[in-house]
Amino acid sequence: MDGGHTLQSTAGFGELLRIRRERIGLTQQILADHATLSVRAIRDMESGRVQRPRQETVRLLADALRLEGRSRSVFEAAARRQALAEEPREEPTAPPVARGAIVGREPEIDVLTEALAVHGDRLVTVAGLGGVGKTRLVLEVARRLHLTARWSVRWIDWARQPGMSPERRADLVGAIGARPTLLVLDGADAGVETALLDELFQRCPGLSVLITARVAQPLPGGQVVPLAPLPTPGPELDHDPAALAEVGAVRLLLSHLRRLRPGYRLEPEEAPAVAALCRQLDGLPGALELAAGWSTVLSPRQLVARMADGPFHLGPPPAGFGGRGGVGEALDAAVDRLTLGQRDLLERLAAEPGDWSGEDAVELSGRPPQESLAAVHELLASGLIRSVPARDGVRFTVLNLCRRLFGGAGAYPVLAAAG
Repeated sequence: MDGGHTLQSTAGFGELLRIRRERIGLTQQILADHATLSVRAIRDMESGRVQRPRQETVRLLADALRLEGRSRSVFEAAARRQALAEEPREEPTAPPVARGAIVGREPEIDVLTEALAVHGDRLVTVAGLGGVGKTRLVLEVARRLHLTARWSVRWIDWARQPGMSPERRADLVGAIGARPTLLVLDGADAGVETALLDELFQRCPGLSVLITARVAQPLPGGQVVPLAPLPTPGPELDHDPAALAEVGAVRLLLSHLRRLRPGYRLEPEEAPAVAALCRQLDGLPGALELAAGWSTVLSPRQLVARMADGPFHLGPPPAGFGGRGGVGEALDAAVDRLTLGQRDLLERLAAEPGDWSGEDAVELSGRPPQESLAAVHELLASGLIRSVPARDGVRFTVLNLCRRLFGGAGAYPVLAAAG
């Protein structure tokens, strides 16, 4: 998917018109001929100079582009949203302000933004392990939709305010109306009522809902995006600081280190330790941030040495991480949610070196193929395994932290201050 296309496509109907035209190989002149419109009209719509295309014009364009079913509905809805967005009204509501930069998530941002703004998805859930960065990702998507497409954003901390009373629901519907709006339900681990979503979608035609949860709830018509940890470097990059600095997990870790240790540079002698730290923590953003928090008293090499002693819960430093749990808490919670069959399969896979395929998992589990593949699907959605690049189909690997969880015995020591 073209990332540049994606960011521009949030501009609205005109950009969507251009994308649809180019996808089927039509010039502006040919489209104008097919739609019995002028080339200038096509050009003005694509450039954004026409803010409120007439309904008949939209119908002629949809016919000329041969749009049917869902594609046609999305195209027509984009024209309606643009017209609504241009009507005089109060400024669109902004999302909360993020407290830190987002690093290494460009592909996911583009995919989610396009799903909502171009393809017209109205219900999307971002699922994944605690600490994988779901909230920060959704904040960035909301920011882009607000700034680029002028959507309003309504943000609800669902973990603290689950459910919605009739009065609160009526207030929300009144505030949203028909205008283009993204409703974010952050931390909806306890689930969201289908009846609530149905009512909101029916009464708010310009509404899209984005949910974050550690486990995705099956919702009619909803799309689920499993969020994996950031990519980690292979051992072949350990002695190449420039190449390492381009890998997602390393980029994020370095950004934290430079904030805490101004002037920090990735020197060749420290590069292997930084790479090992990212691999051992699986590129999990929350874990990398906690590890970086200890960088004022421990070097990356010392951190790796401490972790080599055995499995541990990476605890937060004494200052600056108030109320934040350790890596082990998120991992334990994810494992506790598994069924006995899923946990048994995960333990078997964790004992296997390297990566594996779905067929390998079926053979290893000894259970019916459908049951085993369903378990693999749930492990992936829970964030306990991740997909890896492969030439011969889809392959997976168990998180290193998960291997340590099942490989060790007894309690896990907490990473404490030096001494």
